[in-house]
Parts: sequence; C-alpha cells; structure tokens
Amino acid sequence: MSDYDRIAEAISFIVNRAGSQPRLTEIAEHLHLSPFHFQRMFCRWAGTTPKRFLQVLTVERGKRLLDESRPLLEVSESLGLSSGSRLYDHFVQLEAVTPGEYKTGGRGVTIQYAVHDTPFGKAFIANTSRGICQFSFLETTDLQEPLSDLHKRWPHATVIENHQQTPAIVESIFKREKALDRPLSLYVSGTNFQIIVWKALLQLSPGMVASYSQVANAIGRPGAARAVGQAVGANPVAFLIPCHRVIRECGKLGGYRWGEIRKQAIHVWETAELE
Repeated sequence: MSDYDRIAEAISFIVNRAGSQPRLTEIAEHLHLSPFHFQRMFCRWAGTTPKRFLQVLTVERGKRLLDESRPLLEVSESLGLSSGSRLYDHFVQLEAVTPGEYKTGGRGVTIQYAVHDTPFGKAFIANTSRGICQFSFLETTDLQEPLSDLHKRWPHATVIENHQQTPAIVESIFKREKALDRPLSLYVSGTNFQIIVWKALLQLSPGMVASYSQVANAIGRPGAARAVGQAVGANPVAFLIPCHRVIRECGKLGGYRWGEIRKQAIHVWETAELE
C-alpha cells in the first residue's frame, strides 16, 4: 500500500467521522499504525496535521474562499481560441486544437504515453510534441479506460508507450522546485465552450476556488452553470487544468471525476504548500 493509499484511507475515515472529531489514536488504529508513525507520515505527505486537514475541508472554509476569491478573469483576448495564453503564474500554457486539426483526428500526430506515481496515486500521461494532451489519475492498473479515451479524442494519431519521455514532466508538475525552464504546455481537443471554460479554470491559482455559476459569469455566460459543470467533467488534463478548485455554491467540495477523496487530498496538499 502506497503512502497515498494510506492517506486516502485516513481522509475517508476522518471525513466520515468529522462530526465526532476522531482522535489521532483512532485514526492511527484504523490504519494499523502507531499514532507517532501515522502523525509523522501524514505531516510528511500533506505538510500539515490531521487536525488542520479537517479544518481545510469544512463547509465554512469553502464559503469563505468563495467570498474571497478575486475575479477569475477579464473577458479579453486571453480567451481567444487561435493562440495559446500563459496562465496562472506563467506555469501552464494551453493551446487548443484548431478546427482543421480536429477534423483530421490527430492524423500525423505522435502521442507517447506512460504511467507514473504521483502524490495522489498512479497517473496516466499522454504527451505530444506540442504539449500534454491527457493526464488522468488511475484507480486500477488497467489502462483500457484512459487509452480508450485517448483514442476517442485522437482516433488517427500514432500512439506509442514510452516511459523515458515523461518522468521529468510529471516531476515538474508536483515539485515546483523541479519546474522546467519553460511553461508546461497543454495541447487539448474540445468544443469552443469547453476550451473557454478550461482557460477560465487556469486562472484559479492554488488557494482560490470558484463555484460553477461563478465560472459561468466569468466567461460571460450567466445561467450556464450546468454546461460549465459538463465542461469541467470533460477536462482531459487532471490537476493542471484545476477542475478540483471548482466547488459547490454551499461551500462543499463536491464530486470529482477522479474521486472525491482524491479531490479532498489535493485541497489539503495545496493548502499545505501555501502555508
């Protein structure tokens, strides 16, 4: 069992018993670890204590973050679909597939994929010469679902497994001190509306959150919260396009395409990184 698996189990245990404020000894006993070992492992992984973790996940905190989040973006040329724009802290650059490229279904494009360990479990990454086209967390070692999704988006591309090309990219995603000397590039395929939503999400830096309606208002489509939710769910690049920072109007974190426990873990991890 990996540290993430243990932390995920601890998170589930804490969240399910939040009302009774479980003690450190109870959580450690559930994981068959000593309180000292568990506390040390949790702090090493999350950078914070189990008690602080519970505070991060409260509805009250979610409501406060929604109130405090500054405007997501200004509707400007930065939303243009014809060119990439560097977004939050110049860390990620997103480029959308053009209509002509979309029509070819990736013909002439070579995609290299691999599976790597991350702080949130194993992840599938697919990369082209123009950027990452897919990144998804895995619940099992079965690659049928991510490969099927990849072929659906890029039916005519040449797809090759290559474990040598992507380790530095994955390390730079989760270890900012290992950042590359240039922004991480994303090369994604989606509808015009999806691309606009994904670019809006890239304005949400760590520590910021938004509700679906706030995103809809930010892109000039008030009343399209449901459509925004669908675009969020279709996000092909986990973590880098930070759909985990979209939460419910009530302040609850809500669901997540790659698992609610993983969403909770990411929020705790990001909060600890900022402190």
